Amino acid sequence: MTAISLPQNRVRTVQRWLVFLGALLLWQVLAARAANPYFPPPVQIAGAAGRLWLSPLLGTNVLPSVARLLGAWAVASVLGVVIGLGLGRSRVVADYFEFLFSFLRTLPPPLLVPVFIVAFGIDSRMEIAVILFGVIWPVLLNTMDGARSVDQVKVDTARAFRISRGRWVLGVVLPAASPKIFAGLRVSLSISLILMVISELGGSTSGIGYQLGTAQGQVDLPGMWAWIVLISLLGYVFNRVLLQVEHRLLAWHRGAMGWEQ
Repeated sequence: MTAISLPQNRVRTVQRWLVFLGALLLWQVLAARAANPYFPPPVQIAGAAGRLWLSPLLGTNVLPSVARLLGAWAVASVLGVVIGLGLGRSRVVADYFEFLFSFLRTLPPPLLVPVFIVAFGIDSRMEIAVILFGVIWPVLLNTMDGARSVDQVKVDTARAFRISRGRWVLGVVLPAASPKIFAGLRVSLSISLILMVISELGGSTSGIGYQLGTAQGQVDLPGMWAWIVLISLLGYVFNRVLLQVEHRLLAWHRGAMGWEQ
């Protein structure tokens, strides 16, 4: 079965790349014919990308932005999982916080950028706070939902064997909630990339979002598109890495559900 599926996967990969390259070629032809300065052809964007990405801006803007994004996302993920597991298994405590969570998660994080600027100033702390506030909710709420969906048979079995609280949480609740936890992690990772750009556009002196706004202000349209492409590439890479981690850690879940490996 492996010998049959492997060539099929390769064929699909080649087909996807052909579609992608075909779209780039079509973009190049249409943009070159239109000669619209607001939509430069991919070749011109690639030239601007090489000029910007491989410059000192990589160390002073790109890498710090990525570090802030991943750091804030990691902290929000840990907090969301820990708090979500606790509240998910305690219906009484969760009821007390339900209204508060419903209120906080509806607040658009971009609207809080001025508040965080006043609280933390125009520096990395403000950007981390914006990302942290915006991305914790998908992880926390998904974790709560997953923790509540533990099979009652497992609950009764754990009580019968009188396993410790720690082994119960780590050995039963966490594995049962992990599919929904990873769903929340994927959503929060996408949101963190958006909030990184918004926070740097609204109140920062460095970063990818700041450079994007600078290129737009200087009417450097190929440079602006180069930063947009970089943001898209980062989102794609982060998502692929997280999917690979999820597939490895949740291989048992796919097998139990009868999904293809």
